[in-house]
Amino acid sequence: MSPESGRAVVVVTGAAQGIGHEVCVRFAADGWHVIGVDLDQGVEKLEGEIPGALSAVLDVRDETEWAELIRSLGDDGSHVEALINCAGILAPESAVADTPLEVWRRVIDVNLTGTFVSCKAVLPLMTSRRRGFIVNLASIAGKEGNAMQAAYSAAKGGVIAFTKALAKEVAPDGVTVNAIAPTMIEGPLSASMSEDLRAKLLAKIPMARLGRPDEVAAMVAWICSGECSFTTGSVFDLTGGRATY
Repeated sequence: MSPESGRAVVVVTGAAQGIGHEVCVRFAADGWHVIGVDLDQGVEKLEGEIPGALSAVLDVRDETEWAELIRSLGDDGSHVEALINCAGILAPESAVADTPLEVWRRVIDVNLTGTFVSCKAVLPLMTSRRRGFIVNLASIAGKEGNAMQAAYSAAKGGVIAFTKALAKEVAPDGVTVNAIAPTMIEGPLSASMSEDLRAKLLAKIPMARLGRPDEVAAMVAWICSGECSFTTGSVFDLTGGRATY
């Protein structure tokens, strides 16, 4: 694997579908070289959809797989300027008392630990050049907590705290780290919710609609631009009016 020499590279996790896929499309349109990774082999279709895009089937929680990806980039890995962490899962809604421990652990592991491992793997490529952007996909659930979604809410709350801590750590190294906290967005995760839960969450959105993946991608693109050069450790709400603080 070798991206086009000299071109800014963005690595996007969860790139097979939904928000991650749309982020890949947006960054490619903006002139970035895209590397999409996902545990779903469907990520490989990116190479046919986006000229010059590269893809890798990768478990974001696995340090060894990340190390192999970084090695495969060779010298061109030094051009990785952005990491967008979109990989995440949503467990079936259940009360805390009824949530199996293995479900709790898996949701935390993918959403929170996966974000940590991804950042740990890619950060040295950025700090060595004193330039980089990291955007972590959190959720409004991480701020407010959604009933019957305790594991997901806890994981996304952890992503927010991790983002703030990491941002302070690497600010002197020229790397910004920010998070986006969307409400329900059209795509696989929202489609997997029960109709009852979808209706309850939709009722909390003053705009009375779900967000679109391209709206998330647009905000990510702005955060990774020179126009957002003095902002780090922030959480950008994307909620159609649900979040007013």
